[in-house]
Amino acid sequence: MSVPVALPAALAYGVADFTGGLAARRAPVLVVTAAAQATGLVSLVPVVWLVTGTPSAAAFGYGALAGIAGAAGLLLYLRALAVGPMGVVAPLSAVVGAGLPLAVGLAGGERLGPVTVLAIVVAMAAILLATAGTRSDAAASTGLLLGLGAGVGFGLFFVGLDATPSGSGLWPLLAGRVASVALLTALVLRHRLPLRFGARQAVREPVAPAAPVAAPEAARRSSPTLLILVSGVLDTAANVLFLLAARLSDLGVTAVVVSLYPVVVVLLARLVLGERLTRMQLTSAALALVASALLAAG
Repeated sequence: MSVPVALPAALAYGVADFTGGLAARRAPVLVVTAAAQATGLVSLVPVVWLVTGTPSAAAFGYGALAGIAGAAGLLLYLRALAVGPMGVVAPLSAVVGAGLPLAVGLAGGERLGPVTVLAIVVAMAAILLATAGTRSDAAASTGLLLGLGAGVGFGLFFVGLDATPSGSGLWPLLAGRVASVALLTALVLRHRLPLRFGARQAVREPVAPAAPVAAPEAARRSSPTLLILVSGVLDTAANVLFLLAARLSDLGVTAVVVSLYPVVVVLLARLVLGERLTRMQLTSAALALVASALLAAG
C-alpha cells in the first residue's frame, strides 16, 4: 500500500507550496518558480543514484513531458497563491489534480475496494470543504481560475510520471526537472526579469495581497531566497515520494492521498499569515485524517 509513502509526499508538497507562494508575494512569480525548480534539480541529482533504475527513451520522454506540465501547473499555482487566498486556491487545484489521475486510472482498469472508495469520497470532501468561507473578491476569482489551470498541470504531471517504465528509477524525475528548468530559464531571460529578490519586486505586483489580515512580523521578514530554497528542496522530495508511491499502488489512490496537501497549506496560512479558518475548513482537516486512516486500512 502506498499510503505510508504518499502521506509524507502530501506534507512535503504542502510546505513547499506554502513557502513558494509566500515567496511569490515578494518577487516575480516566474523568477520564483524558475529558482525553485533549479534548486530542486540540484538536490535531485545526487538522489537519482540512490534508487536503482535503468534510463531509457521512454523514461526521459514521459519524464520530460511530465516536467513541462508540472512546471506550467506550478507557475499558475504560485501566481494563484500570490494573488488569491491560499485557503481556496490550494484545495481547488488539488481537486482537479487528484481527479484527473483518478479518472485515468479507472479508465485503465484500476479496481477499488469499498473502503478505498469511501476513503476517496471523504478525501475529496475534505479538499472541497477547505475552500468554504473564503473571500469572493476579484483577486480571489483570479486565484480560482489560476488554481483550476494549475490543477490540470499537476494532474498531467502525475499521469505522465505514472506512464514511465517501472524499472526506470528516478530518471524520469531528472528528465522532467531538466526540461522544466530549461523552459522556465528561457522565459525568465526572454522577459528580462531581475534575478534579485527583495521588497522592490514585491511592490511591482499590481494586485492586492491575499491575506485579509496583516501577516505576522516573522512572515513579513522571511527571506524570499530562503523560502525558494525550502520550496525547491521539498518539492523535489515530494516528487520522489509520489513516484515511489505510485509504483507501489494504484495511480488514482496515490494521487488522492498526495492531493491532501491543501490541508497543510490552509493550516500554515492560518498559523503564519493569520488567514482565518472557518468551521468547515477545520472539519476538512479532520476529514483528511479520517480519509488517511481509511486508505491505510483499505
